[in-house]
Amino acid sequence: MNHFSPDIEQRNGKDYIFCTWRRKYVRLTPEEWVRQQFLHTLVEDFGYPHSLIAVEAAITVGEVNKRCDAIVYNSALQPLCIVEFKAPTVKLTQKVFDQVAVYNRRLGVRYFFLSNGNVHCACRVLEDAYEQLPDIPLYSHLCQTT
Repeated sequence: MNHFSPDIEQRNGKDYIFCTWRRKYVRLTPEEWVRQQFLHTLVEDFGYPHSLIAVEAAITVGEVNKRCDAIVYNSALQPLCIVEFKAPTVKLTQKVFDQVAVYNRRLGVRYFFLSNGNVHCACRVLEDAYEQLPDIPLYSHLCQTT
């Protein structure tokens, strides 16, 4: 597993963590901690290029503006994977899967990952369903299968 060493500072009694993707300090919430840990693991352990991950990516679904927690792209900047994070106290329920399905109506990715820091779920999108994978695939595998 990765050896993530976060840059954390206090402001007005609250903790902030430096997000290398957004290039700024952001409020350190439980969900943000999961995001930072998971994304650094993707980069360090699974070969995902840091530069091809967008954090808090804005998308439009119909007439509604949404934000994906993270989107992984290929080298042609086509979306490969949606990543959704929840705080450790939030269960990965059908509602979370449905949230990703809404995002995917716009993006049309073949993979999505969910994590609450305790449970991680990697899925491949099929025509009318999804298949849970035994582990998070390497980035090279994601690129080969799309």
